[in-house]
Amino acid sequence: MSVHQSANIKRITTHILQEMKQRGEKISMLTAYDYSMAGIVDAAGIDMILVGDSASNVMAGHETTLPITLDQMIYHAASVVRAVSRALVVVDIPFGSYQGNSSEALRSAIRIMKEAGAHSVKVEGGAEIKESVVRILSAGVPVMGHLGLTPQSIYKFGTYTVRAKEETEAEKLLEDAKILEECGCFALVLEKIPASLAKRVAEAVRIPVIGIGAGPDVDGQVLVLHDMLGITQEFQPRFLRQYADLRGVMLDAVGRYIQDVKSRDFPNKGESY
Repeated sequence: MSVHQSANIKRITTHILQEMKQRGEKISMLTAYDYSMAGIVDAAGIDMILVGDSASNVMAGHETTLPITLDQMIYHAASVVRAVSRALVVVDIPFGSYQGNSSEALRSAIRIMKEAGAHSVKVEGGAEIKESVVRILSAGVPVMGHLGLTPQSIYKFGTYTVRAKEETEAEKLLEDAKILEECGCFALVLEKIPASLAKRVAEAVRIPVIGIGAGPDVDGQVLVLHDMLGITQEFQPRFLRQYADLRGVMLDAVGRYIQDVKSRDFPNKGESY
C-alpha cells in the first residue's frame, strides 16, 4: 500500500492505523461532538475522530473536562457516529467512569460501544489504570491510551503546563507507554510533552502515537476542531495552528442577518409564500 493510499480506504480500522505507522504515513485526527461537524470532518478525509471529553469545555462551557457524564458522552458519540462513514471514531470514557474499578470501566466501555456505536474508547493514565485497560480489552473493545498532560487529572497537576520535563516523570511516561502497549492498546495520545521525549516514545512502541503539543516526530496529530477552526479563540496555546477564523465569519453573517431583519429587507418578496 503506497503513501496516501489511505485516502481511498472506505473505512479506517485499527489495523490500517498500524500499517500507516509502519510505512511512515502520518495519521490525522480531530475532535467532533455533533452530527453536522462530524459529517464535514469525515467528508474531508480525516483518519480518526475523537469524541473528546473536551465537549465539557467546548460544548457545555465548563472550566474542566471533569463535569461531563457518561450519558452525555454517549449522546455526543452517537451523534458523531451517525455522520461518519470513513473515520475511526474514538470516544473518551469520562472522569469517574473507569478509574479504580475495572468492572465499572468495562460497563462504561460496553455502554459506549453498544449505545453510541463507537469503534473504540480512550482512557487517561498508565500503570495506575492497567487493570481497567485489561478488563476493557478482554471484552474485545479497542482502547487508546493517553499520557502526558491528562486533563482529567488537572487538579492533581494544578496547572496545564508542559509535562515530563524532568527525567523522573519522563522515564515513568516512557514506562507507562510500554505498559499500555503490552496491555494491548491500539494507539496512544501524548499531550503537551517535550518533542524529544515524544520522539523517544514513538520509536519505543510499535503502536501509533498521536501528539497534541508533542512535536513533529510522532505518528500523527490531533487538535480540537473548534480551536483549529477559530470558533473558540480564548484558547491559544503554542501548539495550536488556527486554520480559519470561523468566529469572525459567523459574527459577520449573524450581524448582517440582524441588520436585514431590522431594516425589513429580510424576507423579501421572493423569500415569501
